[in-house]
Amino acid sequence: MPVYHPEALEALRAAMKESGIDYYLMTSSDCHASEYVSNYFKVTEFVSGCTSDNVILIVGEKDAFLWTDGRYFISAAGELAGTGITLMKDGEKGVPGVGEWLKERLSRSEALTLGFDGRQVSAKLGASYRKLATDCGANVNGEAALIDSIWTDRPALPSHPVKVLPEEICGKTFPEKLSDLRECLRREGADFLVLSKLDDIMWLTNIRGGDVDYNPVALSYALVTPAEFFLFIQETELTEEFRAYAEKYEIRLLPYENVFAFLKDYPFAEGAGKSSPAILCDGSASTDAMMQLLASKGNLIDMPNPTEIAKACKNEVEMENIRKYYLLDSAALCKFIFYVKKQMELADSDKEPDFPSASPLTEMAAARKLDALRAEIPGFLDLSFPTIPAVGGNAAMAHYAPEGEGDVIEPHGFLLVDSGGQYLGATTDVTRTIVIGDLTDQMRRDFTLVSAAHFRLMNAVFRKGTTGYQLDMLAREPLFAHGLDYGHGTGHGIGFILNVHEGPQRIGSVRPGTTPVPMAEGMLTSDEPGIYRENEYGIRTESITLTVPYKETEFGTFLRFECLTWVPVDREAIDLSYLSTEDRRMLNDYHAGVYEKVAPLLNEEERKWLYEVTREI
Repeated sequence: MPVYHPEALEALRAAMKESGIDYYLMTSSDCHASEYVSNYFKVTEFVSGCTSDNVILIVGEKDAFLWTDGRYFISAAGELAGTGITLMKDGEKGVPGVGEWLKERLSRSEALTLGFDGRQVSAKLGASYRKLATDCGANVNGEAALIDSIWTDRPALPSHPVKVLPEEICGKTFPEKLSDLRECLRREGADFLVLSKLDDIMWLTNIRGGDVDYNPVALSYALVTPAEFFLFIQETELTEEFRAYAEKYEIRLLPYENVFAFLKDYPFAEGAGKSSPAILCDGSASTDAMMQLLASKGNLIDMPNPTEIAKACKNEVEMENIRKYYLLDSAALCKFIFYVKKQMELADSDKEPDFPSASPLTEMAAARKLDALRAEIPGFLDLSFPTIPAVGGNAAMAHYAPEGEGDVIEPHGFLLVDSGGQYLGATTDVTRTIVIGDLTDQMRRDFTLVSAAHFRLMNAVFRKGTTGYQLDMLAREPLFAHGLDYGHGTGHGIGFILNVHEGPQRIGSVRPGTTPVPMAEGMLTSDEPGIYRENEYGIRTESITLTVPYKETEFGTFLRFECLTWVPVDREAIDLSYLSTEDRRMLNDYHAGVYEKVAPLLNEEERKWLYEVTREI
């Protein structure tokens, strides 16, 4: 069922008029402040057709504006063409941010009303919009669930049976994690914790779901009290295995849809034994509606969930499994690159390509090949996101998704492939840009500079307490020296059999309203600089690193990155004139590691190829 409805924009304006709303704001998130959401929650796509996963859409009586980030400028421009919705390239020079734009609009006349559905607006955004509207003399309606009345064929809430992870791969049992969590709450002076963030709840309980494509999470909320643990989850997701698990560990199961009614009536004061109970809820990982409710029940503590940092710092058992599966995943990608190179050689020599259907290799045929290679790995569960194969100008769109079979992969330029898998022991993510034909000097220069950026960050040594904001310049400096840059972060955290994008760590610029989190031992983080030239080509090299100890001296504790991804960087595109002696050493050392680790997992023909592509330069 398509999410986009061209008639939705005018239907929304009619509902706004009936409700006395002048400007209606929507986000691409769900009721859990998630990045990726199911079709049920895709309200911005329903109205605009824009498929970006980072969107704020504001609709007025006669105009509408959509903000998204640099990853989606190209794709969003195409999707919004003809809709009457103006694309706002967030962060670009001369483009007002959402707050600046709202302030100007709401100040034009008195008693204007800003409306939004507080269930699908994050608490931090909701608070900022409420304050801004008040300062402008405008009204706010944060309970305007207008989409509910106009989306008549809305998809149902997703529901999939939950799975209990084997405790031997988790490192800690649920009771152990809950005990640690309650100790954190005591230190923060909190009596209760309300969790809305799905991956936090999954990690804490050692269960996984299937309610968001590629992210193994179940729609849920959790309430942690001094003596009890409540889990709000759909009845249709409860298996006998999980019911027995919940009974064993005294998890009180309640209906997902009843969470707001339950919390409204819950005797927080009685449970805490004081008139003003302290309730911790992370405003960056919850919604405006939830925070408004909890603020009426006691002393609200808005701070990061203690689960967030605990989840990010993988324990020894998790790290052991992650290393194992990243190596197997790397071998699958090496097999894939060998396959693509062979097909391009055949195509370039005018021989019939050895495709299963005797047809040209398309972007989606390549994706299916890589997906099949991953599926052969024991413990494979799913992809961690849809495989993204992109040739030519398609690769200039950071999150390009082919339509149908996509473009035919011909022996010219680059093929960029961004992909990952979910395994019973790891979540993987990797990007490689593969040479499939002749390159220009500019292509070689760009590729080489991205390679230098990638390895300079990968080989960083830094003092404990250093943030990703500070490390970001290591990757960008080689590009800055040539007047180049990329419009996305350099690195994101990754979950353990969970979301491929996970916080709180991030390598990149500081996002408004956030505080950079220091890199810590056990954090799994991507390293992915790139260069994108619209309508020409895109280049990105992404490997995943684990933060591990380096050494302790009288000057402090030092950390480094341990590389987990072992896939060659295409030497055919390297221009040595753009590499320093140290850059060349890092590339050669990495390739030596690739061959040593991956060669035993390949067949003879693949090993010979890997030996050639990892030789010293």
